[in-house]
Amino acid sequence: MQTIEKQAAEAILALLPYPKTERQARFIELGEQMGQIAAEQADKHDRNNTFPHDTFASLRESGYLALTVPVEFGGLGASLLEAMLAQERLARGSGSVGLGATMHLGAMGGLADSRSWPFALLERVFREVVSEGALINGLASEPDLGSPSRGGGFRTTAIKVAGGWSITGRKTWSTLSPGLHYGNVLLTVIEEDGRVTRGSMLVPMDSTGIRIEETWDNMSMRATGSHDVVFDNVFVRDNLRLPQPQGLQAGQVNGWSLLGSAVYLGIAQAARDFAVTFAKERVPSGLGKPIAELQTVQHRIAQIELLLLQARSVLYGAAEQWQQHPQHRDEIGWQFAAAKYTVTNHAIEITDQALRVVGSVGLLRKHPLERYFRDARAGLGNPPMDDVALTLIGKHALGVV
Repeated sequence: MQTIEKQAAEAILALLPYPKTERQARFIELGEQMGQIAAEQADKHDRNNTFPHDTFASLRESGYLALTVPVEFGGLGASLLEAMLAQERLARGSGSVGLGATMHLGAMGGLADSRSWPFALLERVFREVVSEGALINGLASEPDLGSPSRGGGFRTTAIKVAGGWSITGRKTWSTLSPGLHYGNVLLTVIEEDGRVTRGSMLVPMDSTGIRIEETWDNMSMRATGSHDVVFDNVFVRDNLRLPQPQGLQAGQVNGWSLLGSAVYLGIAQAARDFAVTFAKERVPSGLGKPIAELQTVQHRIAQIELLLLQARSVLYGAAEQWQQHPQHRDEIGWQFAAAKYTVTNHAIEITDQALRVVGSVGLLRKHPLERYFRDARAGLGNPPMDDVALTLIGKHALGVV
């Protein structure tokens, strides 16, 4: 039987080379605490296809939702790497909670870096996140659009009216919709002079004319609350129109896009941990010893360990480069796509190998492994998708514009 000291040592070794700083240790501990809370309700919300308001209340009370809000506005000021370390631990408890939190934390982290919004609005939103735990996410996908990262026009429109804009349309895959305070809505803007442009509006989700249609019934990430949001002549004031960045906002590859990959790494680690524990404790009567002593099981676990090492090294290596070499971010952007591609596909392979170790028992709903197996596959739909990532990597290597 393992001693407590040995278990603690293994836990530390699993995180190496982190934590490197006291701040990293602090965020890892916070993520671990929130992950344990998320795990308590994860199976219930997955089975019932319900949004985990209870878990997000705990995230709100702990200050976790202000993780990436700058210190000057009362937040914790976590860097990309610090936030990733916390998110990996949170996602081990619940992939759905981890992915939902990623949408919010990534938006706040990107805004903390860019400061692209008017200061008054920036300050208002940051303060509300800190004081009220306000949740924010981008609402981009639409029924006829496919992934917004691939271009195409938005059917959701904003038409100029006195004092503001009138928004009408439908958004799909609207993660966190039952708990959102604000939606950053990507849409088509009909300017006062008749010009048609892309635009973004920060829409308070308690506005008159907004309704949530509970359409979310997915195989993976069932507790993300990614329902349809319908806008019916929703009035938004002029000061809530946001600056429009260059390119496709929903498909841009940048450092903060790595935050979601930490979630899938956390899911993969949870699957590994379950398979290892199961192998140590499973003693079939016909074998008379734990299946951990079988070479076939050892080889599968070894494959999992190698895949985890590769995924973790690529992901956190890319994050460290992004932070340490800001002057070269444009040149190393392809590595963000490479990290996302690697982590997603490795997480899928890891959960598959874990299920092969455990066998058919792993398909039982009473065990979390089948949830890990399903949730890992959601990463394929998060941008950049595999074909986009491979194209970007190949073009970089070949010097093709």
